[in-house]
Amino acid sequence: MNRTQLKRSGILRMALAGSETMDQEEHEETFVFRAVRIAAVVALYWFVSITMVFLNNYLLDDRDLDAPLFVTFYQCVVTVGLCWLMQLLARLCPGVIDFPSVRFSVKTSREVLPLSVVFIGMITFNNLCLKYVGVAFYTVGRSLSTVFNVLLSYVILKQTTSVQALLCCGTILGGFWLGVDQEGLAGSLSWTGVFFGVLASACVSLNAIYTKKVMPAVDGNIWTLSYYNNINACVLFIPLIIVFGELGHLARFSRFTDLGFWGMMTLGGVFGFAIGYVTGLQIKFTSPLTHNVSGTAKACAQTVIAVVYNSSSKSLLWWTSNMMVLGGSSAYTWVKSLEMKKTPHKNPQDSAKEKLLPGEKSDIGV
Repeated sequence: MNRTQLKRSGILRMALAGSETMDQEEHEETFVFRAVRIAAVVALYWFVSITMVFLNNYLLDDRDLDAPLFVTFYQCVVTVGLCWLMQLLARLCPGVIDFPSVRFSVKTSREVLPLSVVFIGMITFNNLCLKYVGVAFYTVGRSLSTVFNVLLSYVILKQTTSVQALLCCGTILGGFWLGVDQEGLAGSLSWTGVFFGVLASACVSLNAIYTKKVMPAVDGNIWTLSYYNNINACVLFIPLIIVFGELGHLARFSRFTDLGFWGMMTLGGVFGFAIGYVTGLQIKFTSPLTHNVSGTAKACAQTVIAVVYNSSSKSLLWWTSNMMVLGGSSAYTWVKSLEMKKTPHKNPQDSAKEKLLPGEKSDIGV
């Protein structure tokens, strides 16, 4: 081999080595970018979800304003207003914001109405549970959604559940009863809050079932469904506010003209709207299973923050009840994900729609 050939082969090796190094650097940059993006999305979900819970607790714990239905009604009004705003921005910036353009239809509203009734029960009982039990016990007090999912799926849809999934439900039930017992021993138990928590859990499960039924009416779009749900809720809340005498409470409320109060109320509605967006964002950039794991970890962090913030002292069994609830919920998610992998492949469109349904995910994270 002459000198010229040696030079050429050396240059070729250098070029190949440089190409491999560049590919490796690009791969590392891509991996780092993806990791940072996922971490940012998960952090955003945690921030919005935890802030929303504490903000709702602050609004509902106001002793001067005993009007939980009105607070929930106002949040629905804010959600409808934000849907209109997002539609406008999507028309003005089509390449930046993606939001469905919806023209109100009485026919569609009537088809969504059964779900809206359940939806009202879900958000109302959820807020009432938060009002009476506080943030620390909130995770345990509203932990039976998974159990109701299994029960109502069998009663209404005739779907059976595996033994492993039933064992997970048993762990959640055990954690729930242990938590109730420990709250009672500590003297901080509110049976009213527990009652509303159980009703909220049942409504979450019913909401998932009815969501599947009415999805075709809104072409499978979760944002369109949210739009109609909140419009129906705004109308249905008005007679409920009158019947339960909350107009009198509002008339006597001293801060009704306080801009700071309305600012907090509006902020609560904004976070209520944002939780739907960041939930979808987390699922999009991770997976439904990762979303459940993140939600469970968030619920644990939320409980710890509430205990530290309130300077509370909790027993070992109280913490054990929380770990049983969170562990049972995580195990149930894992078991169901394994079962789904064994089932026949579904139409991608159907699978995409199902991933957006709140009932297919553990609500423990919200």
